[in-house]
Amino acid sequence: MPQPPGLNNAERRLWTAFPTGAAVVLGDDRPAGPLPDRIVRAEIITRLLLGECAPRPGAVAAVRLRGAYVTGRLDVAGGRVEAELLLEDCRLVEEPVFANAETRQLRFSGCRMPGFDGGGLRADGFLSLSGSEIEGEVRLPRAQILGGLRMNGTRVTASAPEKWAVSGGALVVDAGAFIRDAEITGGVRFVGARMNGGLFMERTTLTNPGRIALDAQNIVVEDTAELSHGFSTFGTVRLRSARVNGVLSFIRGRLDSSDPARMALHASHMQVDELLLWPAEPIKGRVSLSYSRIDLVMDHPDIWPDELYLNGMTYQTLRGAEFKHRLSWVSRDPEFHLQPYEQLAGWYHGIGHDDLARKVQLAKMRARRRGLHPVARAWNHVLDWTVGFGYRPWLAFAWFAALLAVGTTVFSIEHPRAVKPPDELPSFHALIYTLDLLIPLDTFGQQLSYDAVNWSRWVAYTLVATGWVLVTALIAGATRVLRPN
Repeated sequence: MPQPPGLNNAERRLWTAFPTGAAVVLGDDRPAGPLPDRIVRAEIITRLLLGECAPRPGAVAAVRLRGAYVTGRLDVAGGRVEAELLLEDCRLVEEPVFANAETRQLRFSGCRMPGFDGGGLRADGFLSLSGSEIEGEVRLPRAQILGGLRMNGTRVTASAPEKWAVSGGALVVDAGAFIRDAEITGGVRFVGARMNGGLFMERTTLTNPGRIALDAQNIVVEDTAELSHGFSTFGTVRLRSARVNGVLSFIRGRLDSSDPARMALHASHMQVDELLLWPAEPIKGRVSLSYSRIDLVMDHPDIWPDELYLNGMTYQTLRGAEFKHRLSWVSRDPEFHLQPYEQLAGWYHGIGHDDLARKVQLAKMRARRRGLHPVARAWNHVLDWTVGFGYRPWLAFAWFAALLAVGTTVFSIEHPRAVKPPDELPSFHALIYTLDLLIPLDTFGQQLSYDAVNWSRWVAYTLVATGWVLVTALIAGATRVLRPN
């Protein structure tokens, strides 16, 4: 097909090279301005992509252009593009528009442009923006990218604080999303997205202070979500109701909400096979894992925030922290909840550590004390000191033995007086008399036969009252064990 009239030298070279897919190099670097020998109109590229120039038989047509200054808007919205597009080290004056288009492979490598519109794009190949500088928004809502998304080394800066730097609601990527070594200023929105080949964001920095840095609610990731090894956020990471059929890793990353009162990680209602929550430094901001279902949790006490919400979370395995740290782990919610303690106790019981499970139950009852009214709080202390809420019944026997020793000593020194006739009076024994006082029932007949005198009378009263308290506490503690809720 003959070339259309009015082409400049660079455009003629591109038109001639297109049928065979040959590369056209206009320069070895990205042009800072509209150099005459590097200018290519976006209209010419659009006409080539939409089939105005036929491919040569036996060759694969493609637009491969390097070092061009592209003027006008590259707009193939709603069109069908059969040729591949490769722009390398190019400067695009206006954002390219591929909304609702059907394309093959698209590559913008090391380019500079004011945004990218790929809403509804269906790419039978990969979309690459690697190494590019984008001063605006990358829009990929409802896009379907079969060959993978590549934004390695990309720098994106949103045009306004309220806009998303990268917007990919309901985005589907079949061969993996690779956003490594990127710098994105503004929020990233992957709500309802599906990453069938994994999500890889190692060494990427997301900056959106006081706002959401990564919004990935209801995202589905197959294999691996690597928000790790240098991944850093300044803002909230929201993964509410996310599903990761594999590993969700924050190993050696950084989570900073930029405001201690904000969520650094909002990951409630998730379903994850393995959660590796072990960033390189302590998490700055609150963390919520409430009502999530996680098979394995690996974390470390050095990174836990002051506020950690675990109510409703279930797990199969815990790694990375000792028992004493796990007690602190479940107590970091400002409000008391039974479930985190019950879940932790159940886990220790399931792995054969019944002694640790009982200690968790004790910690649960003590934590519950903070929300009780004064009378109930006092009785809670009594149950704790006397029988350990039923989880340490040996305490009651220790108290009983101590009181028995004190009573025996006192009544050996200060004998009670007899209150029955001599022929009905059993022989006095200080130990048996003390037992009769401590046991609420007159078991041995000593309590009704003798009456303490002088100062020892107050000891007797104390032993009677303490005996009732011990018995009541033991019954109440046993009831709590049998019915812990």
